Amino acid sequence: MDRKDIHFIARHSNWSADGIKNTLNQEIYSNHNDWSKFLKVFFLSLGIGFSVIGIVFFFAYNWDDIHKLVKIGLIESMATGTIGILFFIKTKEIYKNIGLLAASILVGVLFAVYGQIYQTGANAYDFFLGWSVSISLWVVISNFAPLWLLFFVLVNTTYFFYMQQVANGWTDEFSLLLLFALNTFLLLCLLQGYRLIPALKPPKWLINIITLLVAYLSVLGICIGIFNGFDISLGVLISISLTLYLCGVIFSIQQQDIFYIGVVAFCILIVLTAYLIHISNAFGMFLFISIFMVTYVTLIVMKLLKLHRKWNH
Repeated sequence: MDRKDIHFIARHSNWSADGIKNTLNQEIYSNHNDWSKFLKVFFLSLGIGFSVIGIVFFFAYNWDDIHKLVKIGLIESMATGTIGILFFIKTKEIYKNIGLLAASILVGVLFAVYGQIYQTGANAYDFFLGWSVSISLWVVISNFAPLWLLFFVLVNTTYFFYMQQVANGWTDEFSLLLLFALNTFLLLCLLQGYRLIPALKPPKWLINIITLLVAYLSVLGICIGIFNGFDISLGVLISISLTLYLCGVIFSIQQQDIFYIGVVAFCILIVLTAYLIHISNAFGMFLFISIFMVTYVTLIVMKLLKLHRKWNH
């Protein structure tokens, strides 16, 4: 039960004000135990994060003074030791997941140290690809949102370096189209995966981050295409983007969440602004664009606030 359900029941029943208040305090608002749990997880994550960063800087600062076998051995020992401890000890799942995140970062440190010691000559995308593949099983098994976020960052970084170092003959529009399609696929997997496996339902903040990334790639690709000229990749990107925008608005109405409508509205604003600048960069056009943007943003914000009040009250 969330706040919307409580408000809906209160409007269509004789539920007393005291009962509503007690339910909100028990089910919705954070209490002392919730804050205590949050602070424990926060400081544990902060401590592990600083420890991992300290390990990285330790190797960076003492690089020439450490034997190569000691370098690799230390990192392997820390990674395997972390996994071993998490496997044998009995503790809360959240603590195990945080430890698994630290071990996943240490895997990347191990790949980096190995590549620098033996000078394998591999491209940067090989490093991130190996890192992504090595932790993929942990990501699926743990179903830990920060670990999923790390995995998405690694996948996108792998593609970025592959595009720069191997597929450097691709056009910007085609490269962004493929990256846009990749992240759109990942977003759809997040949104629909939990329907098949309810336990895999991702947190809202992770979906919002991937949504913003997809919107950014869509707008960036279309704007670059507007200034560089129309081609097949731009046409496909516009078609997929318009379909995705429509689906986002429908999904937003179904979920009664203004986030997706707001993202779509501002994507359209940026694209229209880029098109107007492409038509003319004279002073009069910039004046018109300024008036247009102020009017557009004002109307959109008013509409979003109206929808927010409607859906939450």
